[in-house]
Amino acid sequence: MSISSDSLVILLLCSRLGLPADPDPAPLNLREWNLLARSLQAASLWPGDLLNLDLKDVIAQVDIAVEEAARLSRLIERSGAIAIEMERLESLGVHAITRADNIYPQRYRQKLKDSAPAVLFYAGNVELLGQPGIAVVGSRHLDQVGQECAAFIGNVCAWSGLVLYSGGAKGVDTISMDAALEERGTAVGILADNLEKAIRAPATRAALSRGDLCLVTPYAPGAGFSVGAAMGRNKLIYSLSDFAIVVASNVEKGGTWAGATEALKAGWLPVFILDHPDMPEGNRILLQMGGLAFPYPFPEKFSKLPEWLRIQSTSIQPKPTQLGLF
Repeated sequence: MSISSDSLVILLLCSRLGLPADPDPAPLNLREWNLLARSLQAASLWPGDLLNLDLKDVIAQVDIAVEEAARLSRLIERSGAIAIEMERLESLGVHAITRADNIYPQRYRQKLKDSAPAVLFYAGNVELLGQPGIAVVGSRHLDQVGQECAAFIGNVCAWSGLVLYSGGAKGVDTISMDAALEERGTAVGILADNLEKAIRAPATRAALSRGDLCLVTPYAPGAGFSVGAAMGRNKLIYSLSDFAIVVASNVEKGGTWAGATEALKAGWLPVFILDHPDMPEGNRILLQMGGLAFPYPFPEKFSKLPEWLRIQSTSIQPKPTQLGLF
C-alpha cells in the first residue's frame, strides 16, 4: 500500500512504530500534533513539506523553538525503521491511515475535530468506516435480556444493511458483532488493545477476507490492553455511528458508563438505553441523564428498527460540524 508524503510525516512524528519502549525523543502526542498542524497551516505548509526542510528552514518557516525543531528532525530521520515496520505489518494485513488521507473517516473530522486520532491502524474493509450503522455497547457481564438484545441488534443490522459498530470486547460487543457477521452483515470493531493478536482468530480472518469486517485502533498494532486505552477509544465508537444502544451499564464506573455519559454530553448522536424491568441501575441513571429508552422485546417488526430509531431521535438536535485539522 503506497503512502503519501503527508501521511508518512504524520506517522514519523505521531506513531510509536519502530521506536523502543521508552523512546528519546518521544513521538508527538495529539495536543502537540495539533499545535504543529496549526503552525504548518499558518505557514501554508503541508506535513510532507517537512521532508524537504532542513533544521534552519523548519525554525524559520514553522515558527517553533530550536529544541522542538530538533526533535521533529530526529523523529523524521527514522523513515527507514518505519518502512521496515510498515512492511511487516502489511504482510499481516494491517495498514495505517492518517488525518491527511482522503479515506480517513469524515465523521471523526466533523465530530471530534482536534480530538480525532492523528493515526489509525486497521485490518479489513476500510470502506466500512463511517457507513450508516448502530453502535452497541455494554458490560461484559449480562443477564439473559441483555444477551438477547445484543444479538437482536446485530441480526437487525445485518438484515437492514447497517454496519454494527462495537469495541470488540467480550460480552455485548462480541455477542452483537458475532450475530451480525453470522447473518453475513458487516461490522466494525474499534479496539483498545492488540490488533495483531485480534486478526489471528480464524473466524475473524474469514470475515476480514470477505470484506465484512474492519478492525481499527488508534494505538500501536501490538499494544496491550489498558484502562486508559479503553476509555480513550470510547469516543471513536460513538462518533462513527448514527445511533448508539447501551445494553447494560454500571453506575459511575467502567468504560460503558464513561463512554455513554461522554456521548450524551457531547451530543455526537442519539444514545438509546435498554429499558426493561430488571435493567442495571446504570441504565436507569443514563435514562435520567437524557438517554432515550429502547424497549426490549422490540415492539415492532425487526425491519422497522432503523426507522423507529430515526423517529425517536427527532427531538435530538445535531450539533453543527466543522472539519478538523489534518
